[in-house]
Amino acid sequence: MLDSCKLKSACNLPFIYNKKINTAGTSNADVPLPDPGMYQLDITLRRGQSLAARDRGGTSDPYVKFKIGRKEVFRSKIIHKNLNPVWEEKACILVEHLREPLYIKVFDYDFGLQDDFMGSAFLDLTQLELNRPTDVTLTLKDPHYPDHDLGIILLSVVLTPKEGEHRDAFQTQSLRLSDAHRKSHLWRGIVSITLIEGRDLKAMDSNGLSDPYVKFRLGHQKYKSKIMPKTLNPQWREQFDFHLYEERGGIIDITAWDKDAGKRDDFIGRCQVDLSALSREQTHKLELQLEEGEGHLVLLVTLTASATVSISDLSVSSLEDQKEREEILKRYSPLRIFHNLKDVGFLQVKVIRAEGLMVADVTGKSDPFCVVELNNDRLLTHTVYKNLNPQWNKVFTFNIKDIHSVLEVTVYDEDRDRSADFLGKVAIPLLSIQNGEQKAYVLKNKQLTGPTKGVIYLEIDVIFNAVKASLRTLIPKEQKYIEEENRLSKQLLLRNFIRMKRCVMVLVNAAYYVNSCLDWDSPPRSLAAFVLFLFVVWNFELYMIPLVLLLLLTWNYFLIISGKDNRQHDTVVEDMLEDEEEEDDKDDKDSEKKGFINKIYAIQEVCISVQNILDEVASFGERIKNTFNWTVPFLSWLAIIALCVFTVILYFIPLRYIVLVWGINKFTKKLRSPYAIDNNELLDFLSRVPSDVQVVQYQELKPDPSHSPCKRKKNNLG
Repeated sequence: MLDSCKLKSACNLPFIYNKKINTAGTSNADVPLPDPGMYQLDITLRRGQSLAARDRGGTSDPYVKFKIGRKEVFRSKIIHKNLNPVWEEKACILVEHLREPLYIKVFDYDFGLQDDFMGSAFLDLTQLELNRPTDVTLTLKDPHYPDHDLGIILLSVVLTPKEGEHRDAFQTQSLRLSDAHRKSHLWRGIVSITLIEGRDLKAMDSNGLSDPYVKFRLGHQKYKSKIMPKTLNPQWREQFDFHLYEERGGIIDITAWDKDAGKRDDFIGRCQVDLSALSREQTHKLELQLEEGEGHLVLLVTLTASATVSISDLSVSSLEDQKEREEILKRYSPLRIFHNLKDVGFLQVKVIRAEGLMVADVTGKSDPFCVVELNNDRLLTHTVYKNLNPQWNKVFTFNIKDIHSVLEVTVYDEDRDRSADFLGKVAIPLLSIQNGEQKAYVLKNKQLTGPTKGVIYLEIDVIFNAVKASLRTLIPKEQKYIEEENRLSKQLLLRNFIRMKRCVMVLVNAAYYVNSCLDWDSPPRSLAAFVLFLFVVWNFELYMIPLVLLLLLTWNYFLIISGKDNRQHDTVVEDMLEDEEEEDDKDDKDSEKKGFINKIYAIQEVCISVQNILDEVASFGERIKNTFNWTVPFLSWLAIIALCVFTVILYFIPLRYIVLVWGINKFTKKLRSPYAIDNNELLDFLSRVPSDVQVVQYQELKPDPSHSPCKRKKNNLG
């Protein structure tokens, strides 16, 4: 009878924790085991009982980490303010060595601070019975205080041996990628959510008000709303989309918070939306009561079917079929500009092969696979084992929502018992793609600032409707739901400061120039400036403002086509990017206590905010500059068209009528569309223009001549 399993410490601690098994059977100890690397461990995290309180209110916000070989393989969701949480979450893990125990750690989530340790335990996998569900009860302990009772965790586990021929069937399991890339399969629909408002929220501040914001979570997809200061009835008017991966729907977890500067944010309340209860292709207005708090949230939720992405072999390419190609060209023809404005274009990516990749394994080889991302759409290839020159020959198709999106192709090395290793990455703006050309892209490092080892061969085709793309440029960009958390970086802070300083110095130098004219430092120049001032002021009309900007764009355009490009290669930004130190993706240290007091974290949060503000200010100035120097010709042409229209309107129509129309539109907008989302078309346009940092990141590196297909053919002939 299998009555218990041993729970061991990775540090060989002298104590052993017992667990209860609810199923009985023969022991696995004498059964011959299959070859290493052929086990699938299915875990269901059930619940916790009597967990330790770590917050001032006598509760905790627990979540659980699973580790094998000191590498995190699964992390549960956070259950707020509960010492008896119920998770009911499932994880599928491939295990190579049963000698490595499963390490379970429980933490209390602290927003903006280091999470508190709540206990740990080990599960000895060699003692599990094969092919039989087993209920496990783990007693949580603190290695530093073994006498403390920290509660229990209840699991259900199934250990299944896998034969060698089944190896490829599990190559997309959760260990291959970090949480950001786990959703690699195709989604079945889109959930469009509009956060309208909050009503009668709980007052969390001493002034009787709150600074509320809302967090949404669907699986591994997350969204955070903007903060509405000093109100109990916030008006957000924010719209975003989640991908729906399950046929039956899913549960959207929603939590409301009060922002507190310099300390932990206050929890206002939570609610859920069960998508399986909502009908498709219909907009639902939901008024949700906040649990564990006060007030309501008002949402609009729409579920729509989707077939926006696909994966196929190279032999079944969509654009190779003439009939299908004509259908795609017809779909995005100029005559269909008002048909589905969100469907801007079609992208086909052929991931052919890579050459000369970095060695990631001790065998001198790698197990590479490729992840293709477009905004929030993520697809990946199969893994080619033990190969530094893999051939994938896969075709990926995406629907384009924004022609200013950037295609990201990342190569990873698959590791069975830990997270995937980064091998290289390229970022390709859609507007820079040359259709139908097979091209060797030099792989870059994680920051996209310099080369790493290897090249990847891609063939990309973009078909889009220019009018739809222009209209979409004037609405907010799609927000990326899965992004790395901001970390305090001295180098990044210095880089953003220098960037902002360069933008400010342009204005300072202009002010010095004007002052020198007023001081008559150079009499001929001051005289010319004085005459020009009298002429402009005497003849000024409002239409001259866009006209001057139009002339500036036109002048720079003729300089470029005449070969007198006045755009200098920005070596300053590039050098700063190359000097920036690489930040670790995740802190894997097993620290179980806070190492710093709360003030340190408050200072860090302020520094990160300053760092981000510097980045935004610098990026804004650089985007204005890059609009006029034709960094993105599509946007510069769009600016020319807009400036021409504004010039004509301002020339022929009196300003008072224009202001009157604008005012009527602004005053009646909410009456005509109560749930309209406010936006600024000019800022939305500028958000599509790359900053100097992005220009450097998207810049292609020159490939090694030895990787040229023509050169290789000549060498083969020789």
